[in-house]
Amino acid sequence: MRRVREILRCRFEGSLGSKAISYRVGAAPSTVRETLRRAEAAGLTWPLGEEITDAVLEAALYKEAGTKTGHRRSVEPDWAYVHRELKRKHVTLQVLWDEYIVRHPDGYRYSRFCDLYRAFALKLPVTMRQNHVAGDKLFVDYAGDKVPVVVDRLTGKKRPAHLFVAVLGGSSLSYAEARWSETLPDWLACHVHAVEAFGGAPALFVPDNAKVAVIKACLYDPQVNRSYAEMAAHYSSAVLPTRPRRPRDKAKVESAVLIVERWLLGRLRHRVFYSLAEVNAAIKELLADLNDRRILRRVGQTRRQLFEEIERAALRPLPAERYVFAEWRSRRAGLDYHVEIERHYYSVPYRFAREPIEARITANTIELFHKGGRIAAHLRSSGNGRHTTVAEHMPSAHRRFADWTIERIGREASAIGPDVALLCEKILAERRHPEQGFRACLGIVRLVKGFGRERVNAACGRALEIGARTYGSVRSILDNRLDQKPVKRPEPPDPIDHPNIRGSRYYH
Repeated sequence: MRRVREILRCRFEGSLGSKAISYRVGAAPSTVRETLRRAEAAGLTWPLGEEITDAVLEAALYKEAGTKTGHRRSVEPDWAYVHRELKRKHVTLQVLWDEYIVRHPDGYRYSRFCDLYRAFALKLPVTMRQNHVAGDKLFVDYAGDKVPVVVDRLTGKKRPAHLFVAVLGGSSLSYAEARWSETLPDWLACHVHAVEAFGGAPALFVPDNAKVAVIKACLYDPQVNRSYAEMAAHYSSAVLPTRPRRPRDKAKVESAVLIVERWLLGRLRHRVFYSLAEVNAAIKELLADLNDRRILRRVGQTRRQLFEEIERAALRPLPAERYVFAEWRSRRAGLDYHVEIERHYYSVPYRFAREPIEARITANTIELFHKGGRIAAHLRSSGNGRHTTVAEHMPSAHRRFADWTIERIGREASAIGPDVALLCEKILAERRHPEQGFRACLGIVRLVKGFGRERVNAACGRALEIGARTYGSVRSILDNRLDQKPVKRPEPPDPIDHPNIRGSRYYH
C-alpha cells in the first residue's frame, strides 16, 4: 500500500499525469490509471485520514478482486458436499464438476472450479487434510497414556490399562477400548471388536511398526506378523504398515489418539474403576458422545453422520464366523513322530518324523502343517506331559503293538497256559511301569507260533522254577529243548552230627 499512497500523493498534491507518476513510483502507466480509477470509485480523498490503515485502504480499492467485471457472479458450489463426495470410490473433481455444470450452466469453468476447491481444502482442520477414500483404511494405534484400574479393593492397588484407538479414514469415526496389555492376543481382539462396532471391515489396516504387528520393519517389504495377516485375510482385508519413523503417514490416528485422550481420559480422571469392564462401559458411553456431538468444522456434519452417509456402505461385509485368535509356532517332529506344544505331545503321520512343522494354536485346537499343507489336527490338551496319538499316524508295526494292553496280554497268556500267565504277571509286576514289560510279554506270547502252546507253557514253568523271568531265558529254554527235560533239583545235604550243635530240643 506504500506505492498506492505515493500515487495518490503525486496526483492530488503534485497534479502530475499518469506517465510522470509512473516514472516516480516505478509502475506502469496503466497500473497508475487503474489505481486512480479505483480510488475515485471508492470515494477516497487526499489526504487520507489516520483511520485509513493499509488494510482499510486495500479493502476499499480491491474488495471486488477476483470477480469478473461485466459478468454475472457464478453460483458457488457446496464445497463441503464436494469434499464429502470425493471420499466415495470412483468420484473425481471432473465428475462433480460435470454434475455442477448441468445444474448451473453459467457456473465456474472446470479450472476455476478446481482452484476454488483446493483453496477450500487448504482451510480444513488438520484431521481432514488427507484425502481418504471411504472404506479404504482403518488406522490403529495405542494411546501413550493409560487408565488406572483398582484391582484390589482392600489395598487400593492399581494396575494400568492400555487404551487401543482405531479411526476410519473417510469419516473419522473413532473406536476405543481398554485392555490389560499390548500383546498379540489383545491387539487382535481389539481389531475384531472395532470392525464389529463399525459393522464392516476396511480394505486396509494401517498400524505403525510395533513389534506386535510387524516382525521386520522395512520401507519396501515389511514382514507382517503371521497371525495379524491371517486376521486381516479373514475379513478380506490386508495390512499396510506405515513407513518406519514416519508418523505423518498415520496422522489420522495420531490426531484421533490426541482427541480420544483429551475427550476420554480428561473426563475419567476423577472416576475410580474396579474392573476392565467398568472402564470399557464408560469409554463406550463417552465415545458415542464424541462421535455424535463433536461437529467437524467446515464439513458441517458429525462423524456419525459422515460415516452413515459415505462410509458404511463402502465397508466390506463381515464374515459369518468371528475370527478366532490363532498363534503360529515353528516346531520339529521327534523321532517318535510327535510334536511338543506346551508340554503335551501331538502326533503327525510317521513319514514326517524329524521334519520341520508349523503349528497353528487356538484355544481349542492344534493344527500341524508341513510346507503349507495341513497334515494333522487335534483337540488341544493340557500340558501334562502325555501324548495324543492318532492310530492312522503310526506305522503298521507300531499300530499292532499299540493295540496291546495289560488286560489283553493277561487274556492271551491265560489262553496259552497257567505258567505263561503267571510268568507274564510277574514280569509286569517287577517293572516300575507295567508298559516297560510289554515287549517281553508280547515276545513270550508270540513264541506260540513257532513252538506251540504246550512247549511255551512248559518253558515258562521251567523259567519260573529257575527264577529266569525274561524273554531271552524262555527263548533259550525252547531253543535248547530244556522244556522237555526235568529240572535237576539239588539233593538235601546230610545232617551234621557234632557235640557243639545243640539241636532243636535246646530251643523248646
